[in-house]
Amino acid sequence: MSKLFSPFQLGRYTLQHRVVHAPTTRLRANPDDSPSDLMVEYYSQRASAGGLIITESTHVSYDSRGYLGAPGIYEDSHMPGWRKIADAVHAKGGVLFMQLGHDGRQSHVDLTGGPLPIAPSVVPFETNVLTQDGWVPASPHRAVDVDEIDMVIEYYRNAAIRAKAAGLDGVELHSANGYLADTFLQDGTNKRTDAYGGTREKRTRFLLEVVEALVSVWGADRVGVRLSPSGQWGSIFDSDPEATFSYAAQQLNKFGLAYLHIIEPRVKGVETLDEHQLPVASEFMRQSFSGPIISAGGFNGDGAEAIVAKGDADLVAFGRFFASNPDLPYRLQHRLPLNEYDREAFWGGTHVGYTDYPVYQASDFAGVA
Repeated sequence: MSKLFSPFQLGRYTLQHRVVHAPTTRLRANPDDSPSDLMVEYYSQRASAGGLIITESTHVSYDSRGYLGAPGIYEDSHMPGWRKIADAVHAKGGVLFMQLGHDGRQSHVDLTGGPLPIAPSVVPFETNVLTQDGWVPASPHRAVDVDEIDMVIEYYRNAAIRAKAAGLDGVELHSANGYLADTFLQDGTNKRTDAYGGTREKRTRFLLEVVEALVSVWGADRVGVRLSPSGQWGSIFDSDPEATFSYAAQQLNKFGLAYLHIIEPRVKGVETLDEHQLPVASEFMRQSFSGPIISAGGFNGDGAEAIVAKGDADLVAFGRFFASNPDLPYRLQHRLPLNEYDREAFWGGTHVGYTDYPVYQASDFAGVA
């Protein structure tokens, strides 16, 4: 029997297979950052019995926004839309975790409402973000004051409370891809000399305090964390990533989390940097983290089978192929051909390249056979 399609206990949830929908930013939210009906349809299409879906990164505050069209959970008015998505996924027997994110320095004053984007330190970099004027360079950022950090952590806590009230099953902290939590962790972007910078212990403090806030709402067995060791997205870097991320994983062990979600460095956003590179991040993180590991980044069906069989990961998350194959678990299990994805439709647009991909069978997909 394929281990990829065997049951797995993830925190308090029993999954029927190990193919996970990765958090994929698609920028189809309503103008007020509430989930759109199109998003409800998208997640409903990709739900399967006993399958885990992790939502796209969801903003925890208005000034944490980095991309126009990304959803939020910072207002009570956002909750009804998320309730619709949760109900749709649960109707298919699926499990739904919300990824909570603060985009940090990858933002623009038109998105924050005027204030400069925040980061642990001012480290100039170049990237584009999506505003009402299209893709534009990110605004200059500022170092967040130490007395502001508690307020930022409360953004995460309040977002977790709303996600729970909206009927989701858990939350994942987005501490990857050069967003705020990731920039605190890595010494290439954290040049602070106070309690949140310098040593690995101090650079890990923000991550651990946010996790503690999420656990206070959900309990540890319904909280996950996403990390990207040696990732390049967002001009992020560390002088010794293996030591930094191993230490972070060891500290996360103290919580008893539902999972740790690892992005392999062979991908940069939606781009594959080296299709021949084997997964390396999950392998070294397995040595430090004692709980379940979800691996993501450049996987196909055979690669997913291999890493689960090897034991470096317990589950595998797919982004691009889940975008174009609403019935991806069924197709992978039965080795059926996959729909090609359309990169032009990844970030924003209509239903085209979003909810118009066909399932392999004409009947609605109700779960893995």
